[in-house]
Amino acid sequence: MMTKNSPRSDLLMLVLFSAAILTMPIWLAPIGAGYPDLLQKFAIFGLFALGFNLLFGLTGYLSFGHAVFLGVGSYAAVWSFKLLGMNPLPALLFSVVFSSLFAVAIGYISLRRSGIYFSILTLAFAQMSYNLAYSVLTPITNGETGLRVLQSDPRLFDSSSEASGPLISNLFGIEMTGYSGFYFCAVLLIIGFYISQRIFRSPFGMMLRAVKSNQNRMSYTGLNTRPYTLTAFVISGMFAGVAGSLLAVTDPLAGAERMQWTASGEVVLMTILGGAGTLLGPILGAGLIKYFENIFSAYNEQTLHAIFSFLPDFMEGPVVSLASLFVGEGWHLTLGLLFMVIVIFLPGGIMEGFNRITKMFRRKPSRVGKGTGHSHSPASANAAE
Repeated sequence: MMTKNSPRSDLLMLVLFSAAILTMPIWLAPIGAGYPDLLQKFAIFGLFALGFNLLFGLTGYLSFGHAVFLGVGSYAAVWSFKLLGMNPLPALLFSVVFSSLFAVAIGYISLRRSGIYFSILTLAFAQMSYNLAYSVLTPITNGETGLRVLQSDPRLFDSSSEASGPLISNLFGIEMTGYSGFYFCAVLLIIGFYISQRIFRSPFGMMLRAVKSNQNRMSYTGLNTRPYTLTAFVISGMFAGVAGSLLAVTDPLAGAERMQWTASGEVVLMTILGGAGTLLGPILGAGLIKYFENIFSAYNEQTLHAIFSFLPDFMEGPVVSLASLFVGEGWHLTLGLLFMVIVIFLPGGIMEGFNRITKMFRRKPSRVGKGTGHSHSPASANAAE
């Protein structure tokens, strides 16, 4: 029989996850989410949340500044395009290297503290990085205008190309736009999911869970937990750096706004909404938030009038007025209400809801005594329980 965390069950989960990701253009089309730009965001921010979950979900360390690695990954990728060429593979390598270096530096200092003090330190580093990118480091980041690839850039390996118009990243002639860009991001998301799955099942993952459970008790036994937490912090930062590079791969532009505290807060919401400490939860949370951001925010009064046109005139106006509070510019209200419901009734996120439903269907019926109509006494019933 296949156990819950057996290699066979993990392989089955990976296969099903890969199939679901690769077929998203098909099964998301009926709800209006099957177009390439949104699919790319699903994959990119799913990878971002997946990496953040390795830190927060396993160790319990809540970082409020994880967007700094997203920004560093974007800047590193664009500089790779400017210096080497529009191939995304060197851009990914640049992003991993620089995001990991930043993660080592920030994590080495921040992990000297835990709890809210760690969170404040990471937020401070993120805000400092944002201000540096916005003003002081303008020669490197191009300030508020943002860093983009220009025709005049060296581009050592493809500068001889006579491309006219916007420069687009391409992998051996395949442009990273549209569905091609999505599938490139999707493959990296699947690889990230596999790495995350291996970490969850490894002794290293067990150590991280032990840190979350009771770090002080582990320290009393003489075990130094800092190498484990720092490693988790660096791996999480690398995931964020890859996500940032994918933002630049699909749109060769990097801006300081990707380092803002709001971007860090967004990945926290994604992880909690989906279910921190689970494999699939952060990806579901990222998809849900990006769906609300791109679909619900696009609804206007004209769209709502078309939706509720079946109502009588005296009802259509009030219903549209009420619904308009929760869509368009008010989509954050809908997301906030949904987040409140999840946190209050499902503290474990969406995955807890799925687990509850699964247990309801798997629950075995209570045993009934064998015999020819003899009834059980209360004592025998209690004994059976």
